[in-house]
Amino acid sequence: MRFVHQTRRVKAGSSVSVALVLAVCLAAACARTTTSSGGEIGPVPMGSTMSTMAPSPDPRVGLHAGLYNAGEAAWNLRLLSTTPPQDKFLGSTNSDLAFLGQYVIQGNYNGYQIWDITDPRHPTLKVGNYCPASQSDVSVYKNLLFVSAEGQAGRIDCGGEGVKDTVSTARIRGIRIFDISDIGHPRNITNVQTCRGSHTHTVLVDPKDPENVYVYVSGSAPARSPNELAGCSNASPEQDPNTARFRIEVIKVPLAHPEQAAIVSSPRIFNDLAAVESHGSAPQDKADVAAAKARGAFIADIFGQEQVVPNFIVTPMLDSLVKARNGTGAATAADSATLRAALPGMIAKMIGTQGPRRGPTQCHDITVFPAVGYAGGACEGYGFLLDIRDPAHPVRLAAVSDTNFSYWHSATFNNDGTKLLFSDEWGGGGQPKCRATDPKEWGADAIFTISGNSLKFQSYYKMPAPQTSQENCVAHNGSLIPIPGRDVMVQAWYQGGISVFDWTDAAHPREIAYFDRGPVDSTRMAMGGSWSVYWYNGVIVSSEIARGLDVFELAPSPLISQNEIDAAKSVHLDYLNTQGQPKFVWPATFSLARAYVDQLERSRGLSATRLQSVRQSLTKAESASGTERSRSLAELAGQLDSDATGSSDAAKVRVLSTTVRDLSAGRMGYIQIRTF
Repeated sequence: MRFVHQTRRVKAGSSVSVALVLAVCLAAACARTTTSSGGEIGPVPMGSTMSTMAPSPDPRVGLHAGLYNAGEAAWNLRLLSTTPPQDKFLGSTNSDLAFLGQYVIQGNYNGYQIWDITDPRHPTLKVGNYCPASQSDVSVYKNLLFVSAEGQAGRIDCGGEGVKDTVSTARIRGIRIFDISDIGHPRNITNVQTCRGSHTHTVLVDPKDPENVYVYVSGSAPARSPNELAGCSNASPEQDPNTARFRIEVIKVPLAHPEQAAIVSSPRIFNDLAAVESHGSAPQDKADVAAAKARGAFIADIFGQEQVVPNFIVTPMLDSLVKARNGTGAATAADSATLRAALPGMIAKMIGTQGPRRGPTQCHDITVFPAVGYAGGACEGYGFLLDIRDPAHPVRLAAVSDTNFSYWHSATFNNDGTKLLFSDEWGGGGQPKCRATDPKEWGADAIFTISGNSLKFQSYYKMPAPQTSQENCVAHNGSLIPIPGRDVMVQAWYQGGISVFDWTDAAHPREIAYFDRGPVDSTRMAMGGSWSVYWYNGVIVSSEIARGLDVFELAPSPLISQNEIDAAKSVHLDYLNTQGQPKFVWPATFSLARAYVDQLERSRGLSATRLQSVRQSLTKAESASGTERSRSLAELAGQLDSDATGSSDAAKVRVLSTTVRDLSAGRMGYIQIRTF
């Protein structure tokens, strides 16, 4: 999420003018939407009477509003529990998630909460650490917890009184590091200060460097004063080649002495990129501006787009005009006319004459995939493919842009590292961008294939259910679900709920499960919905901005079989930071073999008669033991090798054959995905 979309450098000015441009620029972060047509799922597995078609009409449309009593709609997902936050976190935004053992760590603008989800139907609070600083992005590794701090009010001592001085040694903007060896009693061991703070961060575990971890820091705020942190500069590169803009920060954390964590490099991965033109306002936004103008609202032109100036900006301005003429009471028509006449000049003074627009100065988020040596950078107007084999010095391999994208927000690789999905946070996360009239390519996901060092666009995906003007909705954070042989992802859409979709066919992604609630408030746009939703060891966990922690499980359907769900559950993680993407490896189990059989039925890779025979052979082998099991499985593997030669899905038949052969050799059990 972002609260300021800074597309051009802004000159210093009055506090009222700064507030005006920042507030209205937030509204100007515009983009687009799409409903994918989806690929053919194929025939329903034998014995199933369920449909592969989503319910129609879509039950997500028209849900009644409420904070804890909103209407709900679900398809192929089961809600196991909803747990509200502690009182000291109520009313403050719940943010990102990280996982360690049986615990989920939930960030919040007031700190973080650690939940025990051993029983996902009844999560219990282990500890709530009140330590305000937006936006409290969280990551874990071994006994260390990393927490982002970006806002001006965050204090090193975790106090709630804020920081009033413009320059202060009490302020934290960067990364807090906690020792959670005793997870019920986190201990702050150090803080790494950065010039622009940490909006998000990514922990990179380099397989070649077991002594250290690296933290990539993305800061979206203007640089702080050099009087507060030496070396900070908000200037352009021409004015100061060491500017804090146009770079990320890399922190090296020695695991034996994490208190010695420090910035070791500031890679300038944004060089030579031009600004990308935006698509402009959506039809509904234009209609809203026209209606507001007819009502007499104040309208500002920001970068060529008309925006309504919020009342919380207009009112103080009018009050200052009344005070300036030594008046009392409400502003007059003359005061309003004066302000309307002054607005264009105020904005022009703020924006100034900047010359050619520049490209991105920051990334919103970076997802690293150490197993393949790549990272995906979602960086304002561009999506990056980065080489991270030297973790302290990432190198940009490719940069893609799209006029349909307003703000490249996050990235997810498929498990093979052959595809890369980027999300677009059009509107900054705080606006309704899933309305029926919003273009279907705006505020969506863009799916690319990776070929060498280049990215090739394939398609868009957007949660297809139209939402109301009272629901903030746009693509946000999600993760892969370890369904073997497929690219399946669960993703948060704020008050658009959560959507599970299959993008195995990169050109035809298709929704296969969802959960949604009605608006938080039926009378106004109030923040809520899923900030992040991730798969972790058999369950799906969502950080609900206003309501707390949701836990789900997949329900079997013709689109995801019980065998596929069971195979996914066989992959166990010791920990998970979704932006430090792990590579899934599946142990040889009968569920895995049956999952591949189910997929061959969908793809028509083998005849129905042959599939029935394979299923019978697996059942017979599973009931046997010892040499009889090994012999029958080896025989089946050999038959499948022969089947592959005449199959329209030969690759999947060979994968099935390999799995059956591994079962024959006794290579069974759970696989722990770990790096420590």
